[in-house]
Amino acid sequence: MRALLQLLARRVAEPVGWTKVRRLEADKTLPLRIGMKQQNLHMLDELLMSVSHPDSLDSTVAAIKEWLTGTGFAGDRIRVLPSKGWIEVNATVGEVEYLLGTEYHVYEHTSGAKQLGCHEYSVPDHIRDHVEMIKPTVQLNTRVPEDPRRLRKRANPSHLGQPSGANGPKTNGVKVNAKPTLDECDQFLTPDCLRALYNFYYTPKATDKNSYGIVEFTPQAYLAGDLDLFFKNFSSSLVGKRPTLVSIDGGVLQTSNQTFDDNGESDLDLEYAMTLTNPQPITLLQTGDLIEGASFDNFLDALDGSFCTFEGGDDPDQDGIYPDTEPGGFNGTSCGIIKPPHVLSISYFQDEGTAPHPYAVRQCNEYGKLGLLGTTVLYSSGDSGVAGGGGVCQNSTGLNDPGGGLNEDRFNPAFPASCPYVVAVGATQINSGSTVHDPESASDRVIFSGGGFSDIFPIPSYQQAAVSSFLKTHSPPYSAAHIKLIDIFKARGFPDLSANGANYVTAVNGEFSLTFGTSASSPVVGSMIAMINDARIAAGKGPVGFINPAIYSTKFADAFNDITSGNNPGCGTDGFTAVKGWDPVTGVGTPNFGKLLPLFLSLP
Repeated sequence: MRALLQLLARRVAEPVGWTKVRRLEADKTLPLRIGMKQQNLHMLDELLMSVSHPDSLDSTVAAIKEWLTGTGFAGDRIRVLPSKGWIEVNATVGEVEYLLGTEYHVYEHTSGAKQLGCHEYSVPDHIRDHVEMIKPTVQLNTRVPEDPRRLRKRANPSHLGQPSGANGPKTNGVKVNAKPTLDECDQFLTPDCLRALYNFYYTPKATDKNSYGIVEFTPQAYLAGDLDLFFKNFSSSLVGKRPTLVSIDGGVLQTSNQTFDDNGESDLDLEYAMTLTNPQPITLLQTGDLIEGASFDNFLDALDGSFCTFEGGDDPDQDGIYPDTEPGGFNGTSCGIIKPPHVLSISYFQDEGTAPHPYAVRQCNEYGKLGLLGTTVLYSSGDSGVAGGGGVCQNSTGLNDPGGGLNEDRFNPAFPASCPYVVAVGATQINSGSTVHDPESASDRVIFSGGGFSDIFPIPSYQQAAVSSFLKTHSPPYSAAHIKLIDIFKARGFPDLSANGANYVTAVNGEFSLTFGTSASSPVVGSMIAMINDARIAAGKGPVGFINPAIYSTKFADAFNDITSGNNPGCGTDGFTAVKGWDPVTGVGTPNFGKLLPLFLSLP
């Protein structure tokens, strides 16, 4: 007899281009996997402002097995996977629908591809505390089996490094033929512009003890010739120097495809991070092979070996699954192969609505653990204002194509920027005709600073006062038609801070062009934090780690240049407006390194 069920998960939004076409046949076979829940997560925020891994899963395993056998599954059909995080049972669609109180449907993409999934699922109340997620369920990444005997789903990860108009930096096609001067920073942004703009003058002293990591996803890769072209013009001592490569899950520096979309992100990140921190060595965490690709969980596996198997490990509906046994794939794993760098900059994101709630929370908590270890994790906040990648918005039925119904479009926040344990970095610009000594505004050239409020994560204590002040003083004129799921007074707001994201002079594919995006802003702020760590290490102190509570404090308020003009439109609206104090366009503002340095040095 089936116990009463309680909702465990519901798909936040349907991926773009997918339509539900029919019920899935009840006799099809599903490889049901039940992810067991991590314990003691309630302590994570308390320790950051510890999370401990579970000492034993015996009670959880017993509870789930009892639930399954009580619903009619024979004990010999139930298997605990070697990772100790998942329980697996092959079941028919009809059995799973009864077990989870749901219905499975076939969804068809405009390309003709078909996937299966359910919109929501439930479990008995006494099981909720033991189960983190179940799949395949709300994730539309499982192919419809043609023959139950042949069902073994091939992972279909996010492939974050694949060329895409939704992710990565943008270019306006303008070529740069001469080395710009400081008087031209409003048109051509260079490392010298950034130094002058943010009072960022520092020579590192403890490079052998400090570390700064840049994460890239294959096939995105830098070109050595591009680095040297840039260094020859802006940091001559770096000519011939390269980042220290750490290959994660077969990550390679491919050179077969050479376009802005294939090389622009890596070139941008490394040219500026290496120049602004010279001679600090930069670690390149190149993630994913050319076949399987990778997502955020994959590089986290390399930093924390336990994360590989924690709560079942990587999700085949979201991440690259290794070993990759396909021809040319990486037939191995990369669990715990590198100590976490003191600073990590990641210029990639996905729409929060495409990340199932348990998946997003599990990953977000891992960023919190990195903070406990002394690592500052920075993420770009997105380039489409309040919309998602490529201008995609949400409506009552899921993700909508760009420019959809103006009365129904809901804002589409970015993840992991929406996670409260990362530093979300937005974008500003030097206004036309202005200089590095004039106030910046929110970026509106080519890209708009990503920002808004999470649909998943509640507001953290460190930003409670700042967000409440913004909402009370500048209450946005939006209803549930635009703000989804969570009362914005109770939701995590982002970005946390910003840096310039417009007109970067970048060497890509053998020539200089202009690049735009929060993809630029994140490694610039990361470079500042890396140099602050250098000063602290030279003074006998540790890295700053999780900086959000500090940057929101009144003590640090004067160390940021408040941005009070501009907005981040999207989804048929003007988005939010940059105002005095924190705002969901530029955060607390742009950093003044000269003021931040002594403040961070004064901390224990």
